[in-house]
Amino acid sequence: MSAENSITVDVVSDVVCPWCFIGQKRLDKAIAEAGDVDVHVRWRPFQLDPTIPQAGMDRREYMLGKFGSEERIHQIHARIEPLGEAEGIHFAFGAIKVAPNTLDAHRVIRWAGAAGEDVQNRLVRRFFQLNFEEGANLGDHAVLVEAAREAGMDASVVETLLPTDADVDAVRNEIATASRMGITGVPCFLLEGKYAVMGAQDAETLADAIRQVAGAKARGELEIAD
Repeated sequence: MSAENSITVDVVSDVVCPWCFIGQKRLDKAIAEAGDVDVHVRWRPFQLDPTIPQAGMDRREYMLGKFGSEERIHQIHARIEPLGEAEGIHFAFGAIKVAPNTLDAHRVIRWAGAAGEDVQNRLVRRFFQLNFEEGANLGDHAVLVEAAREAGMDASVVETLLPTDADVDAVRNEIATASRMGITGVPCFLLEGKYAVMGAQDAETLADAIRQVAGAKARGELEIAD
């Protein structure tokens, strides 16, 4: 496809955000629906709660502290679960024992981007599956390294870099940039770096936005994003 019929979608998300998992599934459908547009996806970091300790927290205690009661937590999960099922997601909230700090997961996602768009997409999908369907701890370096290997990355490099400060500042700077842009919730889909679609919109809405922005770009009505 020509460059004029292609767009870049930057997805600002956090791997422990259930709406981001739903949004990823809907974006996949939207890209398929907008089949005449060549869509390039880049995953950008966001932390729902950067104050969580590096070692993580007991998820039940964390959720109670955030939402106040078991009943409220149950209501939230009950709302999300059928929406996930509709997208082929089998949320297993009860299996999640740790609320992790996701900074290191975002570092690995950043490195995956350097390995290629397909690698990064595979890694993000795997992180969502690990957290929400398998209850894995995304703050555990062993979990991150194995997911990187499964996605096609050099696991030995990831294992070497994770204990260091490599790209910690870069990821935090990206998160700060998102905040300065006014992004306070995720997922957020940035089309050509100019047009934002907020929230886990349905696939049709995302596909329409993709077509509209691609059309505007083809007509020369957009500056080409970097």
